Amino acid sequence: MFSFFKKKALPDVRFDWLGTDIHSHLLPGIDDGSPDLQSSISYFTALNQLGFNKFICTPHIFMEVHPNNRNSITDALNKVLAADEIKKMGVSVSAAAEYMVDNDFAPLMNAEEGLMELPGKHLLIEMSYLSETPDIESYVFELNVQGYKPILAHPERYNFYHHKPEKIKRFKDMGCLLQLNLLSVTGYYGREVKHTALKLLKEGVYSLAGTDFHHDKHLQGFLDARLWKDVYDEVKNYEFRNRELFGI
Repeated sequence: MFSFFKKKALPDVRFDWLGTDIHSHLLPGIDDGSPDLQSSISYFTALNQLGFNKFICTPHIFMEVHPNNRNSITDALNKVLAADEIKKMGVSVSAAAEYMVDNDFAPLMNAEEGLMELPGKHLLIEMSYLSETPDIESYVFELNVQGYKPILAHPERYNFYHHKPEKIKRFKDMGCLLQLNLLSVTGYYGREVKHTALKLLKEGVYSLAGTDFHHDKHLQGFLDARLWKDVYDEVKNYEFRNRELFGI
């Protein structure tokens, strides 16, 4: 029987329009991301084929679980930069960090060596998914006082904010940039996260986007066009500031 309803074509999912990934766990063997150099190379290759050509890698600095520091991150970065495959790929790879804001963060924030920030003194921060960090606003205020420009990673993933959008918008009012995990809009992290991400997109709350890439399952999510069918255009047409702030 002839149908008047045509199935929506699957999108050609690419990210050339974003170009720069500011949040990933692609450096080998130092957190819950890439386990080794060969895995890192395969992930960089796959993401480059999807249109990314600049990577600011952000391994966790979470002292209870991933007690990284400038030396451990730089060592892992140098392994990637020395790989022939990366050199031939012609991509830009650098490193900062994703800081867990908890009781261990204050000493790091006040340490003489400073924090591992993205260009322009932008600093990627996160909280536990289980509960809001006490005095999180005080930390954001102090970072601003010290000249940092905080970026709150994946606000849509904090379950305790799902019914408190005013809390998320409060960060923006305080001068904190908000970063979307791209896979959040696909439902990868669950229905509530998807709903929150799309709502924040519609309200223009985000400034930045990143992959937050850790492992093969994330790659499968980026490659599965079916997940992106109803949301890809909305993300693609959003005015993220990745290129403006961090180049291409």
